[in-house]
Amino acid sequence: MSHSKIPDFTDTELWVVRSTLRERYGQEIELQLAQTETSSPETGGMDWYPTLFWTAKGAKFALVKLGPKRYRPIFYYHPETQLGTGIDSYDEIGDAVISVLQVESDHMRRQKIKIDESTVKDESSAPDKPDTSPLFWGD
Repeated sequence: MSHSKIPDFTDTELWVVRSTLRERYGQEIELQLAQTETSSPETGGMDWYPTLFWTAKGAKFALVKLGPKRYRPIFYYHPETQLGTGIDSYDEIGDAVISVLQVESDHMRRQKIKIDESTVKDESSAPDKPDTSPLFWGD
């Protein structure tokens, strides 16, 4: 039984998420339906919301349904450090999923550049400028 006052994800919403993930990763990604207790945008208190979880390339993603056509995406590598897109909520589920995938990809790209730069011991072998082109579809 659901704790949430918000209706669960519809078949159409699930289709949008599955299609976007299939396009991004080139394979089916398993979605898990859950309930998440988080702060309510309306009351400021805590409340339960339908949530989709998935894992890909070492990252864990959550898409919280805050209301009809209101979604908050996050991702994390460790539960203590959750990262969002910088936007509190989206009114289109596809926009929410694409944004969180892009932010996660950009985050990993920045982390890789930091690691690559820290392992360069000889400045003469360092490239003039690191490749900062965004990795996303098909990276």
